[in-house]
Amino acid sequence: MIAFRPIRIEDRAAIERYTMRSGTTNCDLAFANMFCWLHIYRSAWAEVDGFLVIRFHIDGSERIGYMQPIGEGDFTHVIPLLREDAHALGQRLRLIGLTDQGCDRLRTTYPEAFAFESDRALSDYLYSADDLRNLPGRRYQPKRNHINRFTAEHPDYRYEELTPNRFEECMRLERAWRRTHEGHTSELCAEQVAMQRGFAHYAELGLQGGCIYVGERLAAFTYGSAVNDNTFDTHFEKADTAYDGAFTVINKLFAEHLPARFTHINREEDLGLDGLRRAKLSYHPVAIVPKYRAIHLHPDEAACKRLWMEAFGDDEAFIDSFLIHYYDRRRMLTTECDGQMAAMLHLLPFRSELGRTAYVYGVATAAAYRRRGLADSLMREAMRRIEAEGFDAAFLIPSPEPDATWLRGFYERYGFGAAVPAIFRSPDGFDFGTGDPSHDVAMIWRRAPTSPLPEKLTCSFEQ
Repeated sequence: MIAFRPIRIEDRAAIERYTMRSGTTNCDLAFANMFCWLHIYRSAWAEVDGFLVIRFHIDGSERIGYMQPIGEGDFTHVIPLLREDAHALGQRLRLIGLTDQGCDRLRTTYPEAFAFESDRALSDYLYSADDLRNLPGRRYQPKRNHINRFTAEHPDYRYEELTPNRFEECMRLERAWRRTHEGHTSELCAEQVAMQRGFAHYAELGLQGGCIYVGERLAAFTYGSAVNDNTFDTHFEKADTAYDGAFTVINKLFAEHLPARFTHINREEDLGLDGLRRAKLSYHPVAIVPKYRAIHLHPDEAACKRLWMEAFGDDEAFIDSFLIHYYDRRRMLTTECDGQMAAMLHLLPFRSELGRTAYVYGVATAAAYRRRGLADSLMREAMRRIEAEGFDAAFLIPSPEPDATWLRGFYERYGFGAAVPAIFRSPDGFDFGTGDPSHDVAMIWRRAPTSPLPEKLTCSFEQ
């Protein structure tokens, strides 16, 4: 295994030797973020063949993730070592925070070995520092209006550097903000713990911050640190909601007070929160920077991906999303010929108006092995399992293509009939249908065939 070490405050110089010159703008690679969120992510680091590698616990769970290695040149020769480390911990290799270029390198070096995905909620918002300093042009007029109203209503406001003597005031403001938004402050939340950790090591972490006061009352504060030599990352920004426009004022004035070497400001993710997304978009980012994750595929997953793409022609992003979120080897039936996957189908568990309902999904046979009865054998085994596992019903959606009308007759042999429109519900909105809802017409098998059919089948995925 790789000799990972827990991140300590003393490691800042060694880690920033890689990150500062890398050009990365990923907020997760700001040393202050890694250190302040240790209580959640339990991050550790190692130097491997000239590259910095960060290992952490994803969302505080027991699942291990590795950030894209940082160093000069191509990092892909480090991947086998990361895979060995993950396997030694009883896990698969999960790479997090990949750039577009990082994904391309993995695809080139290890074709068909990974599934990739990005989550819009975790993309970083990157801004021109000069735009935030100056709010130029017509598109920033609403922001300038906010500032004008604030300064007219509070002529005694002032900007101050965030210094240690103000930390306790900031924590009080944060607790009041959280009480307003969440209704309780009985215990410190993860963000408050991270903030306190930042205040406790403020100078050592290289943090910089600012405050807005109205008279003697703290109205807003913010702080952050450098991600690289020209990109600053805003870690926290809080304001007293009694002061309309305080967020706009602190944003602008803090940008003005940052050193001129910072040409870009990362204001981190929107976490999928509609209000936060609207607020971040209203400042007109120069880029919304995706952060991809990749999982190393087991042999059965890689074989499923190859056959799926050959049989259905779906793009890689679609099948990768299926593999990451919904694939389960125990629910896939396969036939092998000549040492490779020749045919497959998936039995996915749903809940519908018909009760526990199995979805016969992704039925495919490789072109070289068609007309050998492989799909027939898989369908017979699928129906045996459906009955044995006590499903109340099953459904499938034949291809709507004109040259595939024969499929209806094929599936009728196994008791499927009575076409009903299908609507899918899944945690992430994954499209289990044909890609065109008007073509999502399900053929249905029922354990009790005399029971009435619904006008439509609403299918909710069950884990």
